[in-house]
Amino acid sequence: MKGLRERYGASPLHLLLVLCSFALAAYAGVRLLTGDTLGVVVWFVGAALLHDLVLLPLYTVTDRAVQGILGRRRTTGERSLPAAGRINYVRVPAFVALLLLLVWYPLILDRVPGYPSYTALSADVFWGRWLLITAALFAASALCLMAALWRTHAPRTGPGRTRRLRRRRAPAAGRKR
Repeated sequence: MKGLRERYGASPLHLLLVLCSFALAAYAGVRLLTGDTLGVVVWFVGAALLHDLVLLPLYTVTDRAVQGILGRRRTTGERSLPAAGRINYVRVPAFVALLLLLVWYPLILDRVPGYPSYTALSADVFWGRWLLITAALFAASALCLMAALWRTHAPRTGPGRTRRLRRRRAPAAGRKR
């Protein structure tokens, strides 16, 4: 066992899990390609091209713009949350909202014909609900950002801080004036 761990770099359980995941991926690939192989290949290539040529530059430019807006720091000498930390309070709710839109877009954009007749539910509510969920995600993120900023600007008090302040104020022993 020790020789395997030294050669592989991880435990035998890790190796077993990696091999199982490869087997599962191979099984899924075989099952996926048994139907319309050309359609699946075209879909994968189209998705890769759409992502690499359209979506990646779009969300990179958007991310840079938001970093530029949120990246400005105060110069008053106060501690503040770094720009890399602040940007995540916009990235996370935007990612979750867009992921929900991607997964549920047929219902949100009312692209499912016959949905009310199959389910006896109205299809008109999904757009408003997605907007409410998105607003709630951004509101919760704003509250988390406010709490993080409050923590960084809150005055630190306690025994450790008082001792450090006293040391700064007291003249050093042995120093000539």
